[in-house]
Amino acid sequence: MTTKTARALALALAFGAPVALALNPAPARAQTMMPQPSGVLSLNAQASAEVPQDEVEITLFYEQEASEPSALTSTLNQRADAALQKARGVAGVTARSGAFSIFPSTDRDGRISAWRGRTEVVLESRDFAAASKLAGQMASIMQVGNVRFSLSPEAQRAAEQRLSGEAIKSFREQAAASSQAFGFSGYSIREVNVNHSGVMPRPMMMMSARAMGADAKSAPMPLEGGTSTVTVNVSGSVQMK
Repeated sequence: MTTKTARALALALAFGAPVALALNPAPARAQTMMPQPSGVLSLNAQASAEVPQDEVEITLFYEQEASEPSALTSTLNQRADAALQKARGVAGVTARSGAFSIFPSTDRDGRISAWRGRTEVVLESRDFAAASKLAGQMASIMQVGNVRFSLSPEAQRAAEQRLSGEAIKSFREQAAASSQAFGFSGYSIREVNVNHSGVMPRPMMMMSARAMGADAKSAPMPLEGGTSTVTVNVSGSVQMK
């Protein structure tokens, strides 16, 4: 503040005049800019394989109609219990209860005319032959509604471990080749990510017992699983040097 400005301020304060001070702004701090790294290369590598599905899930069902929901519930439970009892003790096959539903059927006037119900039992196994044989033996109790194949966690982990090595090798080969192409003698890894992904199995619908012949009802069903695509992605960046 100069001497002339100080005197003017003193006079203004003495006479009670409003004062507005304009202060010179302080020099702005120079923003520290991080230098952009040079010679950084972003890469992505992928490895995929078709892995045979080694698990099967067979859904068996029974449907019935009755005039009373309580009687229908009892009938459905008896069927499910009989199926579970038959599956019990079969080596290599696991049986569990599935969906259960009861709903009313109405006439043209909207009044309840009957009750319909459905119960399910699900067979799970890695032994396709044993599961097929058991499903055929249970055809007199329940019908086959759906068959689904999938990849077991153990098989998926084994495939991912093998594919991870392939994808990482591909990533390193890309880094080395690209560094050489850009005139560098080598590289160092700055950042890398390894991601696993798989493909959901496709359901395979099977023929119902009503559409099968009487002799075929107790015969084993032909079961052959498909494949699941297992993919490993490796992405990241390298510093060429």
